[in-house]
Amino acid sequence: MDQMLETIVGWLWGLPLIFTVLFVGLYFTIGSKLFQFGFLPHIFKETFGKVFAKKDKNANTKGILTPFQAVSTAIGGSVGVGNIGGVATAIAIGGPGAVLWMWITALLSMMTKTVEVTLSVYYRNTDEKGDPYGGPTYYMEKGLGEEKNFKFWKVPAILFGFGIFTTFFITLQNYTISESISSTFNIGMIPASLMFLTVIYIIIYGGIKRIGEIASRLVPFMCIFYVLAGLFIIFKNYTEIIPAFALIFNSAFGGMAAVGGFTGAVIAQVIRMGVARAVYSNEAGWGTSPMIHSTAQTTHPIKQGMWGTVEVFVDTMIVCTITALTIIITGAWSSGLDGATLTLSAFEIGIGQFGRYIITISIFLFGLTTSTGWYTYYEILLRHMFNNEKKITLKYKILTLFKWLYPIPGSLMVIYAVYYDLPGKAVWYFADITTAIPTFVNLVVLLFLSKKFFELLRDYKARYMNIGTVDPNFSVFYEDKLKKDKLK
Repeated sequence: MDQMLETIVGWLWGLPLIFTVLFVGLYFTIGSKLFQFGFLPHIFKETFGKVFAKKDKNANTKGILTPFQAVSTAIGGSVGVGNIGGVATAIAIGGPGAVLWMWITALLSMMTKTVEVTLSVYYRNTDEKGDPYGGPTYYMEKGLGEEKNFKFWKVPAILFGFGIFTTFFITLQNYTISESISSTFNIGMIPASLMFLTVIYIIIYGGIKRIGEIASRLVPFMCIFYVLAGLFIIFKNYTEIIPAFALIFNSAFGGMAAVGGFTGAVIAQVIRMGVARAVYSNEAGWGTSPMIHSTAQTTHPIKQGMWGTVEVFVDTMIVCTITALTIIITGAWSSGLDGATLTLSAFEIGIGQFGRYIITISIFLFGLTTSTGWYTYYEILLRHMFNNEKKITLKYKILTLFKWLYPIPGSLMVIYAVYYDLPGKAVWYFADITTAIPTFVNLVVLLFLSKKFFELLRDYKARYMNIGTVDPNFSVFYEDKLKKDKLK
């Protein structure tokens, strides 16, 4: 089975998709005049710098979540087992060189995430309760369908939705958490899985608002907790830092020979693992986290879009880098292990048994916020699918049913993996398959809607950065534009 799955992943994550991921990031980076680099101080000032600022009571900021709750839910959805088990798998299959391709992808994808979040907020819908929801299917309907008069907008929307919902059946959170708890505390994977399932039910019962509130408390703590533990190991072995970076750069463009338990990797495998794991980890281009960003209270789409930049930076450039350096510096990368087990081994080498406990707790928290964050994505897609007013009763019945069904496939996958002794690499191959389809569809749509993003970016610079002239007739939200058009 491993060979078959590797062939499928190699085809899906072949040159066309890798090129598309990198090209779209480069296109928006150049088109925005290196916005994520040249204006990084401004981006941090307007995001983390405003976390504790008082809300402007006069601002028209309808939304379910505060900007920080939205980004906490989004970071919670992306900073998860992909940062621990995913990075480890990338190194186990592609070698240390895969890390450089993760960095390259992330630096370009900071702009991709900004674009998709911005468009999700701009094209969002207000439901019958006055709450806003948006995401890729919304900007496909309005941006492609209504503005560009593309009659077949439902085709990419259905493909995107299908790709996202395949992750409902093939989910890694429950599996990775059960694996780590089982190996650390000598508890069976199935009992650990059922325990995690129970906690998920408790959190998602309160809906998107409650998920956002919990995420805003858990995410900062879990990120700091994990990063400090990793930094302790890295600086404890400071003499290995430069050799680790040398190994990453030297093997990024020429592949890697077999070392110890590592079986070796060719250059194509190195690049594929780096790019695929970056997308799975920070979700830039995947079209997932923009759905929760669309519910945020904000006065301009670019303001929330900048949180997307920060999200990728925190996820990949900080958390994933900590994981990668810890695995490489401790020498665990060539042990032949993969997934969360490899990361657990690296932290145990660096800190001892206590390190293993730290990572197990981190994996539990990361997986918890990821699973609850992903629930919000599914709910928003279902809301769009049944947004016709005649189907309001049906919509809420389906949402209630889905809330009860959501955690079950994760536990079923654990049971299947235990019963059939499915290896960790095979599980991560399944993840790559579910990522490829929606990512490709979403990235192509972003290119078609690039003109609108650049218009919003110019407007933001003029309004808030004194760069250019403000157009008083420009509408910063699509719903406002429609209202103005009706009055003409």
